[in-house]
Amino acid sequence: MDNLADVIGKLDESSREPLYKQLQRKLRGAIDNEQLSPEKPLPAEREMAELFGVSRITIRKALEELVREGLLSRRQGSGTFIANRVEKNFSHLTSFSEDMRSRGLTPSSKWLEKAESVVTPEEVMSYGLSPGLKVYRLSRLRYANDEPMSVEYTIVPAYCIPNIDSIGDSLYESLHNEGLRPARALQRLRAVLLSADQAELLNASVNDPGLLVERRGFATDGRIIEIAQSFYRGDTYDFVAELSG
Repeated sequence: MDNLADVIGKLDESSREPLYKQLQRKLRGAIDNEQLSPEKPLPAEREMAELFGVSRITIRKALEELVREGLLSRRQGSGTFIANRVEKNFSHLTSFSEDMRSRGLTPSSKWLEKAESVVTPEEVMSYGLSPGLKVYRLSRLRYANDEPMSVEYTIVPAYCIPNIDSIGDSLYESLHNEGLRPARALQRLRAVLLSADQAELLNASVNDPGLLVERRGFATDGRIIEIAQSFYRGDTYDFVAELSG
């Protein structure tokens, strides 16, 4: 990284604004204006203290607030990085892969589980599926530019796809090949705390803030063709919706 002080400017000791607040403001502005690129590491706290002529306590106080805001991310043993935040528009029905590509990021997936089973009584009640219906259960870790973004658990009725082996990296592409890409969907977003397993997969800590997106996708004839739960790190994903009156 170029000299950080050259990018964001020096701190003004004569100002009535506290030094840590100045540093927060300058870093926030540089991130918002894309002067600091996502995934770039910041200098170590000791180096930043020397660079700006302040104490490490001042540096730490400034960075902690930006970490809480999700603008920075800390990785154990690696340091502090500019967070790679992705914005998801709730008004458009797109797949994870399409979202990432539209933002110039490279999507990829790691399969955690691919299994055949039948719906549970709870799923019959919750989703209106037929008792005994055969389904495919898919668990994946989703990446953007090789960084983990979400853990995704999906149920697909077996009537949608000939066999489980025909499901490739993009589920929507596989559904499209069968003429069953979702025509509409219901989505719900809520805040959660990441479990130990989810945190490990997402390079986060247990009970870190997360986002759960639950989606049910439907074919044009009204049949349900996708039931998905996606868990995101709270500091990597933003959701937006365009509203009109």
